[in-house]
Order: sequence, then C-alpha cells, then structure tokens
Amino acid sequence: MDISGGIQASLAGRYALALFELARDSKQLDSVGQSLAKVKAALEQSEDFRALTTSPLVNRDAAAAAIKAVGESLMVDPLTQNFLGVLADNRRLAQIGGIIRAFTLLVSNHKGETTAEVTSAHPLNDDQVAALAAQLRTRVGRDVAIELKVDPEILGGLKVKLGSQLIDSSIRTRLNTLAQAMKG
Repeated sequence: MDISGGIQASLAGRYALALFELARDSKQLDSVGQSLAKVKAALEQSEDFRALTTSPLVNRDAAAAAIKAVGESLMVDPLTQNFLGVLADNRRLAQIGGIIRAFTLLVSNHKGETTAEVTSAHPLNDDQVAALAAQLRTRVGRDVAIELKVDPEILGGLKVKLGSQLIDSSIRTRLNTLAQAMKG
C-alpha cells in the first residue's frame, strides 16, 4: 500500500516525506525516528519550546539559533538537527507535530506495521504494552507500532485509534453514555 501520495497532500506531509526519503536512503530511519520522538516529548513537556515553534514573533535567526540549541540539548542525530534547521529557516516549525506524525506513519508503513495511538488514564508498563500490541496484531493481521499518550481525564480504560477506526473503552465515555441513557 503506497500512502505517500496522501501524505504529500499536506505541507507537513511533504516535509515528512523528504525527511523519510533522506533517512531511508542513508539508512538512518531508526536514529531519526528516535530523535523525532525526543522532539515530540519536548514539545509535550515544554511550554517554552511549544511557544518557540508556534510564535510568529520569533524571527528566523532567533528560531534557528534556539532550535540548534534545543537539538543539541536533546542530542538528536545530525540529519534531524539539519532538518530542524531547515524548518526554522523556512519558518515551518509550527508544522513539526504534523511532520512527526506523518514521518511515523511512513516508517511504520515501510516496516509493514500499522500505528495505533493508545490513550490511557495512567502510564502503561512494558508487559501491558506488549499484551496490547499482541491483541492488536491479532486484530489487524500485521505488526502494530504503539504510540502512547496519557490523559487522566478518561478516568480509566483505553482509547485506541487505528487509522480511521477508534475503539473507545474509556470510563469517561461509558459514564457519558450512561448519563445520556438516563436522561431518556
């Protein structure tokens, strides 16, 4: 299945495809993937870093210098560091979230995997992730790369997004359904 055509429809997708092709051709898919995971985690954890990537008030030179420093502190690989520099120079840092998602999808497809976005109320341990991956592999018939998110607002259970399919077994959704049913 060739998904690159659909991904190219967006700006983030075109950047992700370019990075993917560079990483694939230089046999650096894993190191770039790990580096992008670090960048994604930094975006989730740091309000300042998010502001740097989205603020139109940060000029090119300042953004490039800041992104270089962030890349060095996160110890990202040289290809990813250069890529982040290109994004800063082109004023496309706001696209980084979409680029990471599209890159992850391209790598998963390249490896013959499907990506599942799993949201839980509490962090899952390695055994739970392995059991979930095995169940999803049985369900979809191919390996599943799991992208974990924690959202305490779902109260318990899991939300699993596989492509366009959403499996929602969260307690919050069950309570909302029960409340709607009781309203009659």
